[in-house]
Amino acid sequence: MENTLPTWHVILIIVMVLGFIISNIMLLKYMTRFDVKGKLDKQTKPDSEAKSEEEEEK
Repeated sequence: MENTLPTWHVILIIVMVLGFIISNIMLLKYMTRFDVKGKLDKQTKPDSEAKSEEEEEK
């Protein structure tokens, strides 16, 4: 008795893996448009430091 997958199962698995990889690459390219570093800096700094830097920029 053979324990092999039908051809369409193999093709479906390959398509799903390639779709997952391609979607993650597209997501990474899309995420480069956002300024995450600036937002993280504002969130991690205490309020007093953030206010003093905003006043310096003005």
